[in-house]
Amino acid sequence: MLTFEQLQEIAHLQKECETSDEILLKLNWDMLRQREDQTMDFFHYVDSELVAYLALYGFGSTVEICGMTKPTHRNQKHFTNLWHQAFPVIKEKGYKKILLNAPSTSESAKGWLENQPCAYDFSEYQMVWEQQTLEESGSIQLRPSTEDDVPFEIQLDMLGFGMSLEDASIHQQEVKNYPNDVHFIIDVDGKRVGKIRVSRNDGESYIYGFVVHPDFQGKGYGRQALRAVVRMEQPSGNPIKLEVEAKNGNALRLYESIGFQTIQGQDYYLWDK
Repeated sequence: MLTFEQLQEIAHLQKECETSDEILLKLNWDMLRQREDQTMDFFHYVDSELVAYLALYGFGSTVEICGMTKPTHRNQKHFTNLWHQAFPVIKEKGYKKILLNAPSTSESAKGWLENQPCAYDFSEYQMVWEQQTLEESGSIQLRPSTEDDVPFEIQLDMLGFGMSLEDASIHQQEVKNYPNDVHFIIDVDGKRVGKIRVSRNDGESYIYGFVVHPDFQGKGYGRQALRAVVRMEQPSGNPIKLEVEAKNGNALRLYESIGFQTIQGQDYYLWDK
């Protein structure tokens, strides 16, 4: 597990890069705090200061890469050297798909990616909820998921996110171990129709894994569930955030109708070598 000091160093470098570049980095802090594999993080220090960092995030057979370099230490190949350390680990672990993540407006990230054997794959929007009055949740009910719900949750990850059975099963095992996450099943008249997960970290509430089963879509259950979660998180005072793939127009319009606003895009590049 990453030490408290390492987490502090990563957070400090993240803040410096985000402030300098006016971007938001996607470092998946819920995963960083629960690291058990010590081979997924790569650090470069200059005079005892962390100046470059690269992280691997495994999602079944897919690995995502995100990292950063201190603005005053760029163009010195620090990040490239970290990537050369990380790549053999990726191969050793047998990941089949490699995705490199970069904020859409990051010129330094795009400059580095232009010199790599990768191609743009897709984009996500990071969204935050803007305060507004919300209706009651209507006919849906949210309840904590149980062990009996796991097969249903795996099925929804396969249907909603295109995961394989193996990847969805591994993903469920991993996220159920996150101590700050709450997993809900969306019920209507005693029937399971969907799921949604809320992660509370560092004074923020993040919505993940939101899927309504195709048999129950188009009935307003997703909108009601989302409103219910937002209403539930409002008393905390936390910013309420989520992510959505840019090409998922239906989901994007749903989130906007509830009051979510886009704050930044994240671009993903597929490594093709």
